Amino acid sequence: MEYRKLGGLSISRLGLGTMTWGRDTDENEAAQQLQYFVEAGGNFVDTAAVYGDGDSERVLGGFIGTLVKRDQIVIASKAGITFKDGVRKVSNSRNELISDLDRTLSRLNVDYLDMWQIHTWDKNTPLEETLSALDYATTSGKARYVGVCNFNGWQLARSSTLQNPIFGKAAIASAQNEYSLLNRKVEEEVIPAAAALNLGFLAWSPLGRGVLTGKYRDGVPSDSRGASPHFANFVEPYLSERARQIVEAVCVAADGLGYSPLEVALSWVRDAPGVTSALIGARTGAQLRGILTVEQISLPDQVRQALNEVSA
Repeated sequence: MEYRKLGGLSISRLGLGTMTWGRDTDENEAAQQLQYFVEAGGNFVDTAAVYGDGDSERVLGGFIGTLVKRDQIVIASKAGITFKDGVRKVSNSRNELISDLDRTLSRLNVDYLDMWQIHTWDKNTPLEETLSALDYATTSGKARYVGVCNFNGWQLARSSTLQNPIFGKAAIASAQNEYSLLNRKVEEEVIPAAAALNLGFLAWSPLGRGVLTGKYRDGVPSDSRGASPHFANFVEPYLSERARQIVEAVCVAADGLGYSPLEVALSWVRDAPGVTSALIGARTGAQLRGILTVEQISLPDQVRQALNEVSA
């Protein structure tokens, strides 16, 4: 698998997302996923404190030292979001973030994270306070690099400017945002900002929350995320008429090239300008093995241009 630079890290251009681990994906399936991913040459594994209320990190932590060696994988996690009594809460206070970090390290059973990220913007906490937690994480050795997720263009630029290493600050190394043929909003400001600031860009949900696989063309399958109580509201926005037209274009391109719609949609994101790594997730090991076939293909320029136009 091809590797790309993220700060001082070298990471695989496909990253393994673990949002479903410990909830919709049991430990056996998660172990298969990690094994297939590492065997394919992947090393970048992304999790978060909020995934499965910590279960994702616990499952991953159980594989470190048994299934994989610590130095075989680049571990990224996130902090700042909790679900208490079914209510989503965002808090980027220094206290909450550092507490999240300590719990993450304990669940993963590691001494440090390769990448620690603020999960989303918090309008109720001064940015300087939030960023001070990043400084603590690096100076304490609990994180090697830091980044932000789901920030818009000005939020990313402001954060990166405040974290100037000239002043002894922990430099922002990456931005992570949703990016797919069904959601190209980051092309307006976030990706240009990341490029101008020399930051890496990590794309989550490159398959349009699963819709770009084509599985929803004839309705919502009973075994899909769209039918899951955890993810139904997550998938529903991409079941629109506009999304259907884009999915049809992807399927036409796939038929013409002899690829699957998944391979077309994922390779479009993976090789888009400014993208460092595209994060892929699956419910089962078999599904992930199918996704990893995308490493064998690249889209012809004329197909990429046609998809650019239909999804603009």
